[in-house]
This record gives sequence, C-alpha cells and structure tokens, in this order.
Amino acid sequence: MENPKKSPITVGATEGKAFSVVGDTYRILVGGAETNGAFAAIDMLIPPGGGPGPHEHSQIEESFYVIDGEIEVKSEFGEYIATKGSFVNIPKGGVVHGFKNKTDKIAHLLCIVVPSGLETFFEEIGKPVGYDEFLPPPPMDPESVKKLLAIAEKHGQKVYPPNYLDKIDKPEHS
Repeated sequence: MENPKKSPITVGATEGKAFSVVGDTYRILVGGAETNGAFAAIDMLIPPGGGPGPHEHSQIEESFYVIDGEIEVKSEFGEYIATKGSFVNIPKGGVVHGFKNKTDKIAHLLCIVVPSGLETFFEEIGKPVGYDEFLPPPPMDPESVKKLLAIAEKHGQKVYPPNYLDKIDKPEHS
C-alpha cells in the first residue's frame, strides 16, 4: 500500500544549491518547487561589507534570523542593528529595505520568505558557488544595472540606488 503523505525534506549542513548574489553566498534550503509555492528558506552568509542594497517586494513577506554576526538593517522607517539572536520581519506591502554587514566578521542569517519566489530571483541573478565560497560583487555598469532591474521586475522586485535610504529621516529615541 502506497503512503499518500509527502516525505520530510532534509538538507545537510552544506547541501543545497548555493549562489553568489551581490558578493554574498545564499544557499537555498527549500524553495517553492518543494513547498508548492508556500515559502522558501535561504541560508545567507554575508561577508564584511556585504548585503543587498535598497529594494522592495510588495507581494513577499521576508524574515531574517541572525544566527551569527551582525547586520545593519535600513528601511524607510529607520535603522536597526541586528545581532546574534535578533529577528527582523519585513511585511508585505513594498517596504523599501536593505542590510549591510559593517563588521569584520561574516554574518550568518536564516531568511524565510512567504510565499516563495525570492529564491528564483537569486538563482537567476546569482552565480553557482560552493557553500562557503565568496565571489566579489559583480560590476554595476549601466548595462548590468539595466539587466538587474529587468530581472528584479520579472520577479516582483524593485531595486533602488545604493544611497536611496541614506536620505530617510532617522526616528528619534527618547
């Protein structure tokens, strides 16, 4: 008798497809193909100086858990320093955000996106690499930027200039 249930998905510590994306290494743990589009989980290694620039994706909710290291998260609502054990959620709706590793150590993040889709963007713009292999960020000449913007749009993303969030007013703390 055949079991109608789906078997669990297991991925070893260094298994899965890994891609160099903007100089970071993103390993797809599970994607929409395996979750029927429900979600994707991505293991992210962010080298010193790394991290994606300002972008938005209005139809995807994105969450990060900092496994190790530290990142500076910027959004149109301000800045947050996420250290080991921190959690960040970017809700659906198109919040412009980005993050940077401003330390001298690799930051390790677990990223969950609902629904899936972000992983296919990474697969399309990234270059296959080993789990802990880093490539330098690709050049951002006008032709490369035009290509990136078109691919981003195809995947429901919008990419902004690197200094876009620098002009955002920082919230006051009392």
